Amino acid sequence: MRASHRNAGVFRRFSRGLFAVSLLVAGPALAQEAAAPQPLRVELNRLESSGENCRAYFLIDNQKGRAWRSLKLDLFALDTDGVAAKRLAVEVGPVPEKKTLIKLFDFTGLACPRLGQVLLNDVMSCEGAADTREACLSAIETASKVATVPFAK
Repeated sequence: MRASHRNAGVFRRFSRGLFAVSLLVAGPALAQEAAAPQPLRVELNRLESSGENCRAYFLIDNQKGRAWRSLKLDLFALDTDGVAAKRLAVEVGPVPEKKTLIKLFDFTGLACPRLGQVLLNDVMSCEGAADTREACLSAIETASKVATVPFAK
């Protein structure tokens, strides 16, 4: 009887130790998961000619996430031959929490019929919903409503 009581105590100490180790291992993973921002959908919604420029309408859908105080994107317009034609740095923030916005930007000197693809090349800076530029880039989902012009990252 005494040996079984001693074994029960050893088992309890072992279980507590195992639980503590599991918290140490799982803790950082849970913290990272909690810190990951909700997806931010950036959609190329429409193109229109504006003189010699191609005006792009971007729909920014933040219905699921926290506010972004600032979000500066590095975009490239590729022509219909797949050649980089124009680079554009755009500030799409601030983006309020649970809000959808439309932002307009012109690809100067590029006619819309010559636009073959828009590439989200990088996130230049961000503040708010994510802690790092890399986390911001990972959180952005791209899409296009323009049948002939994909928007990718």
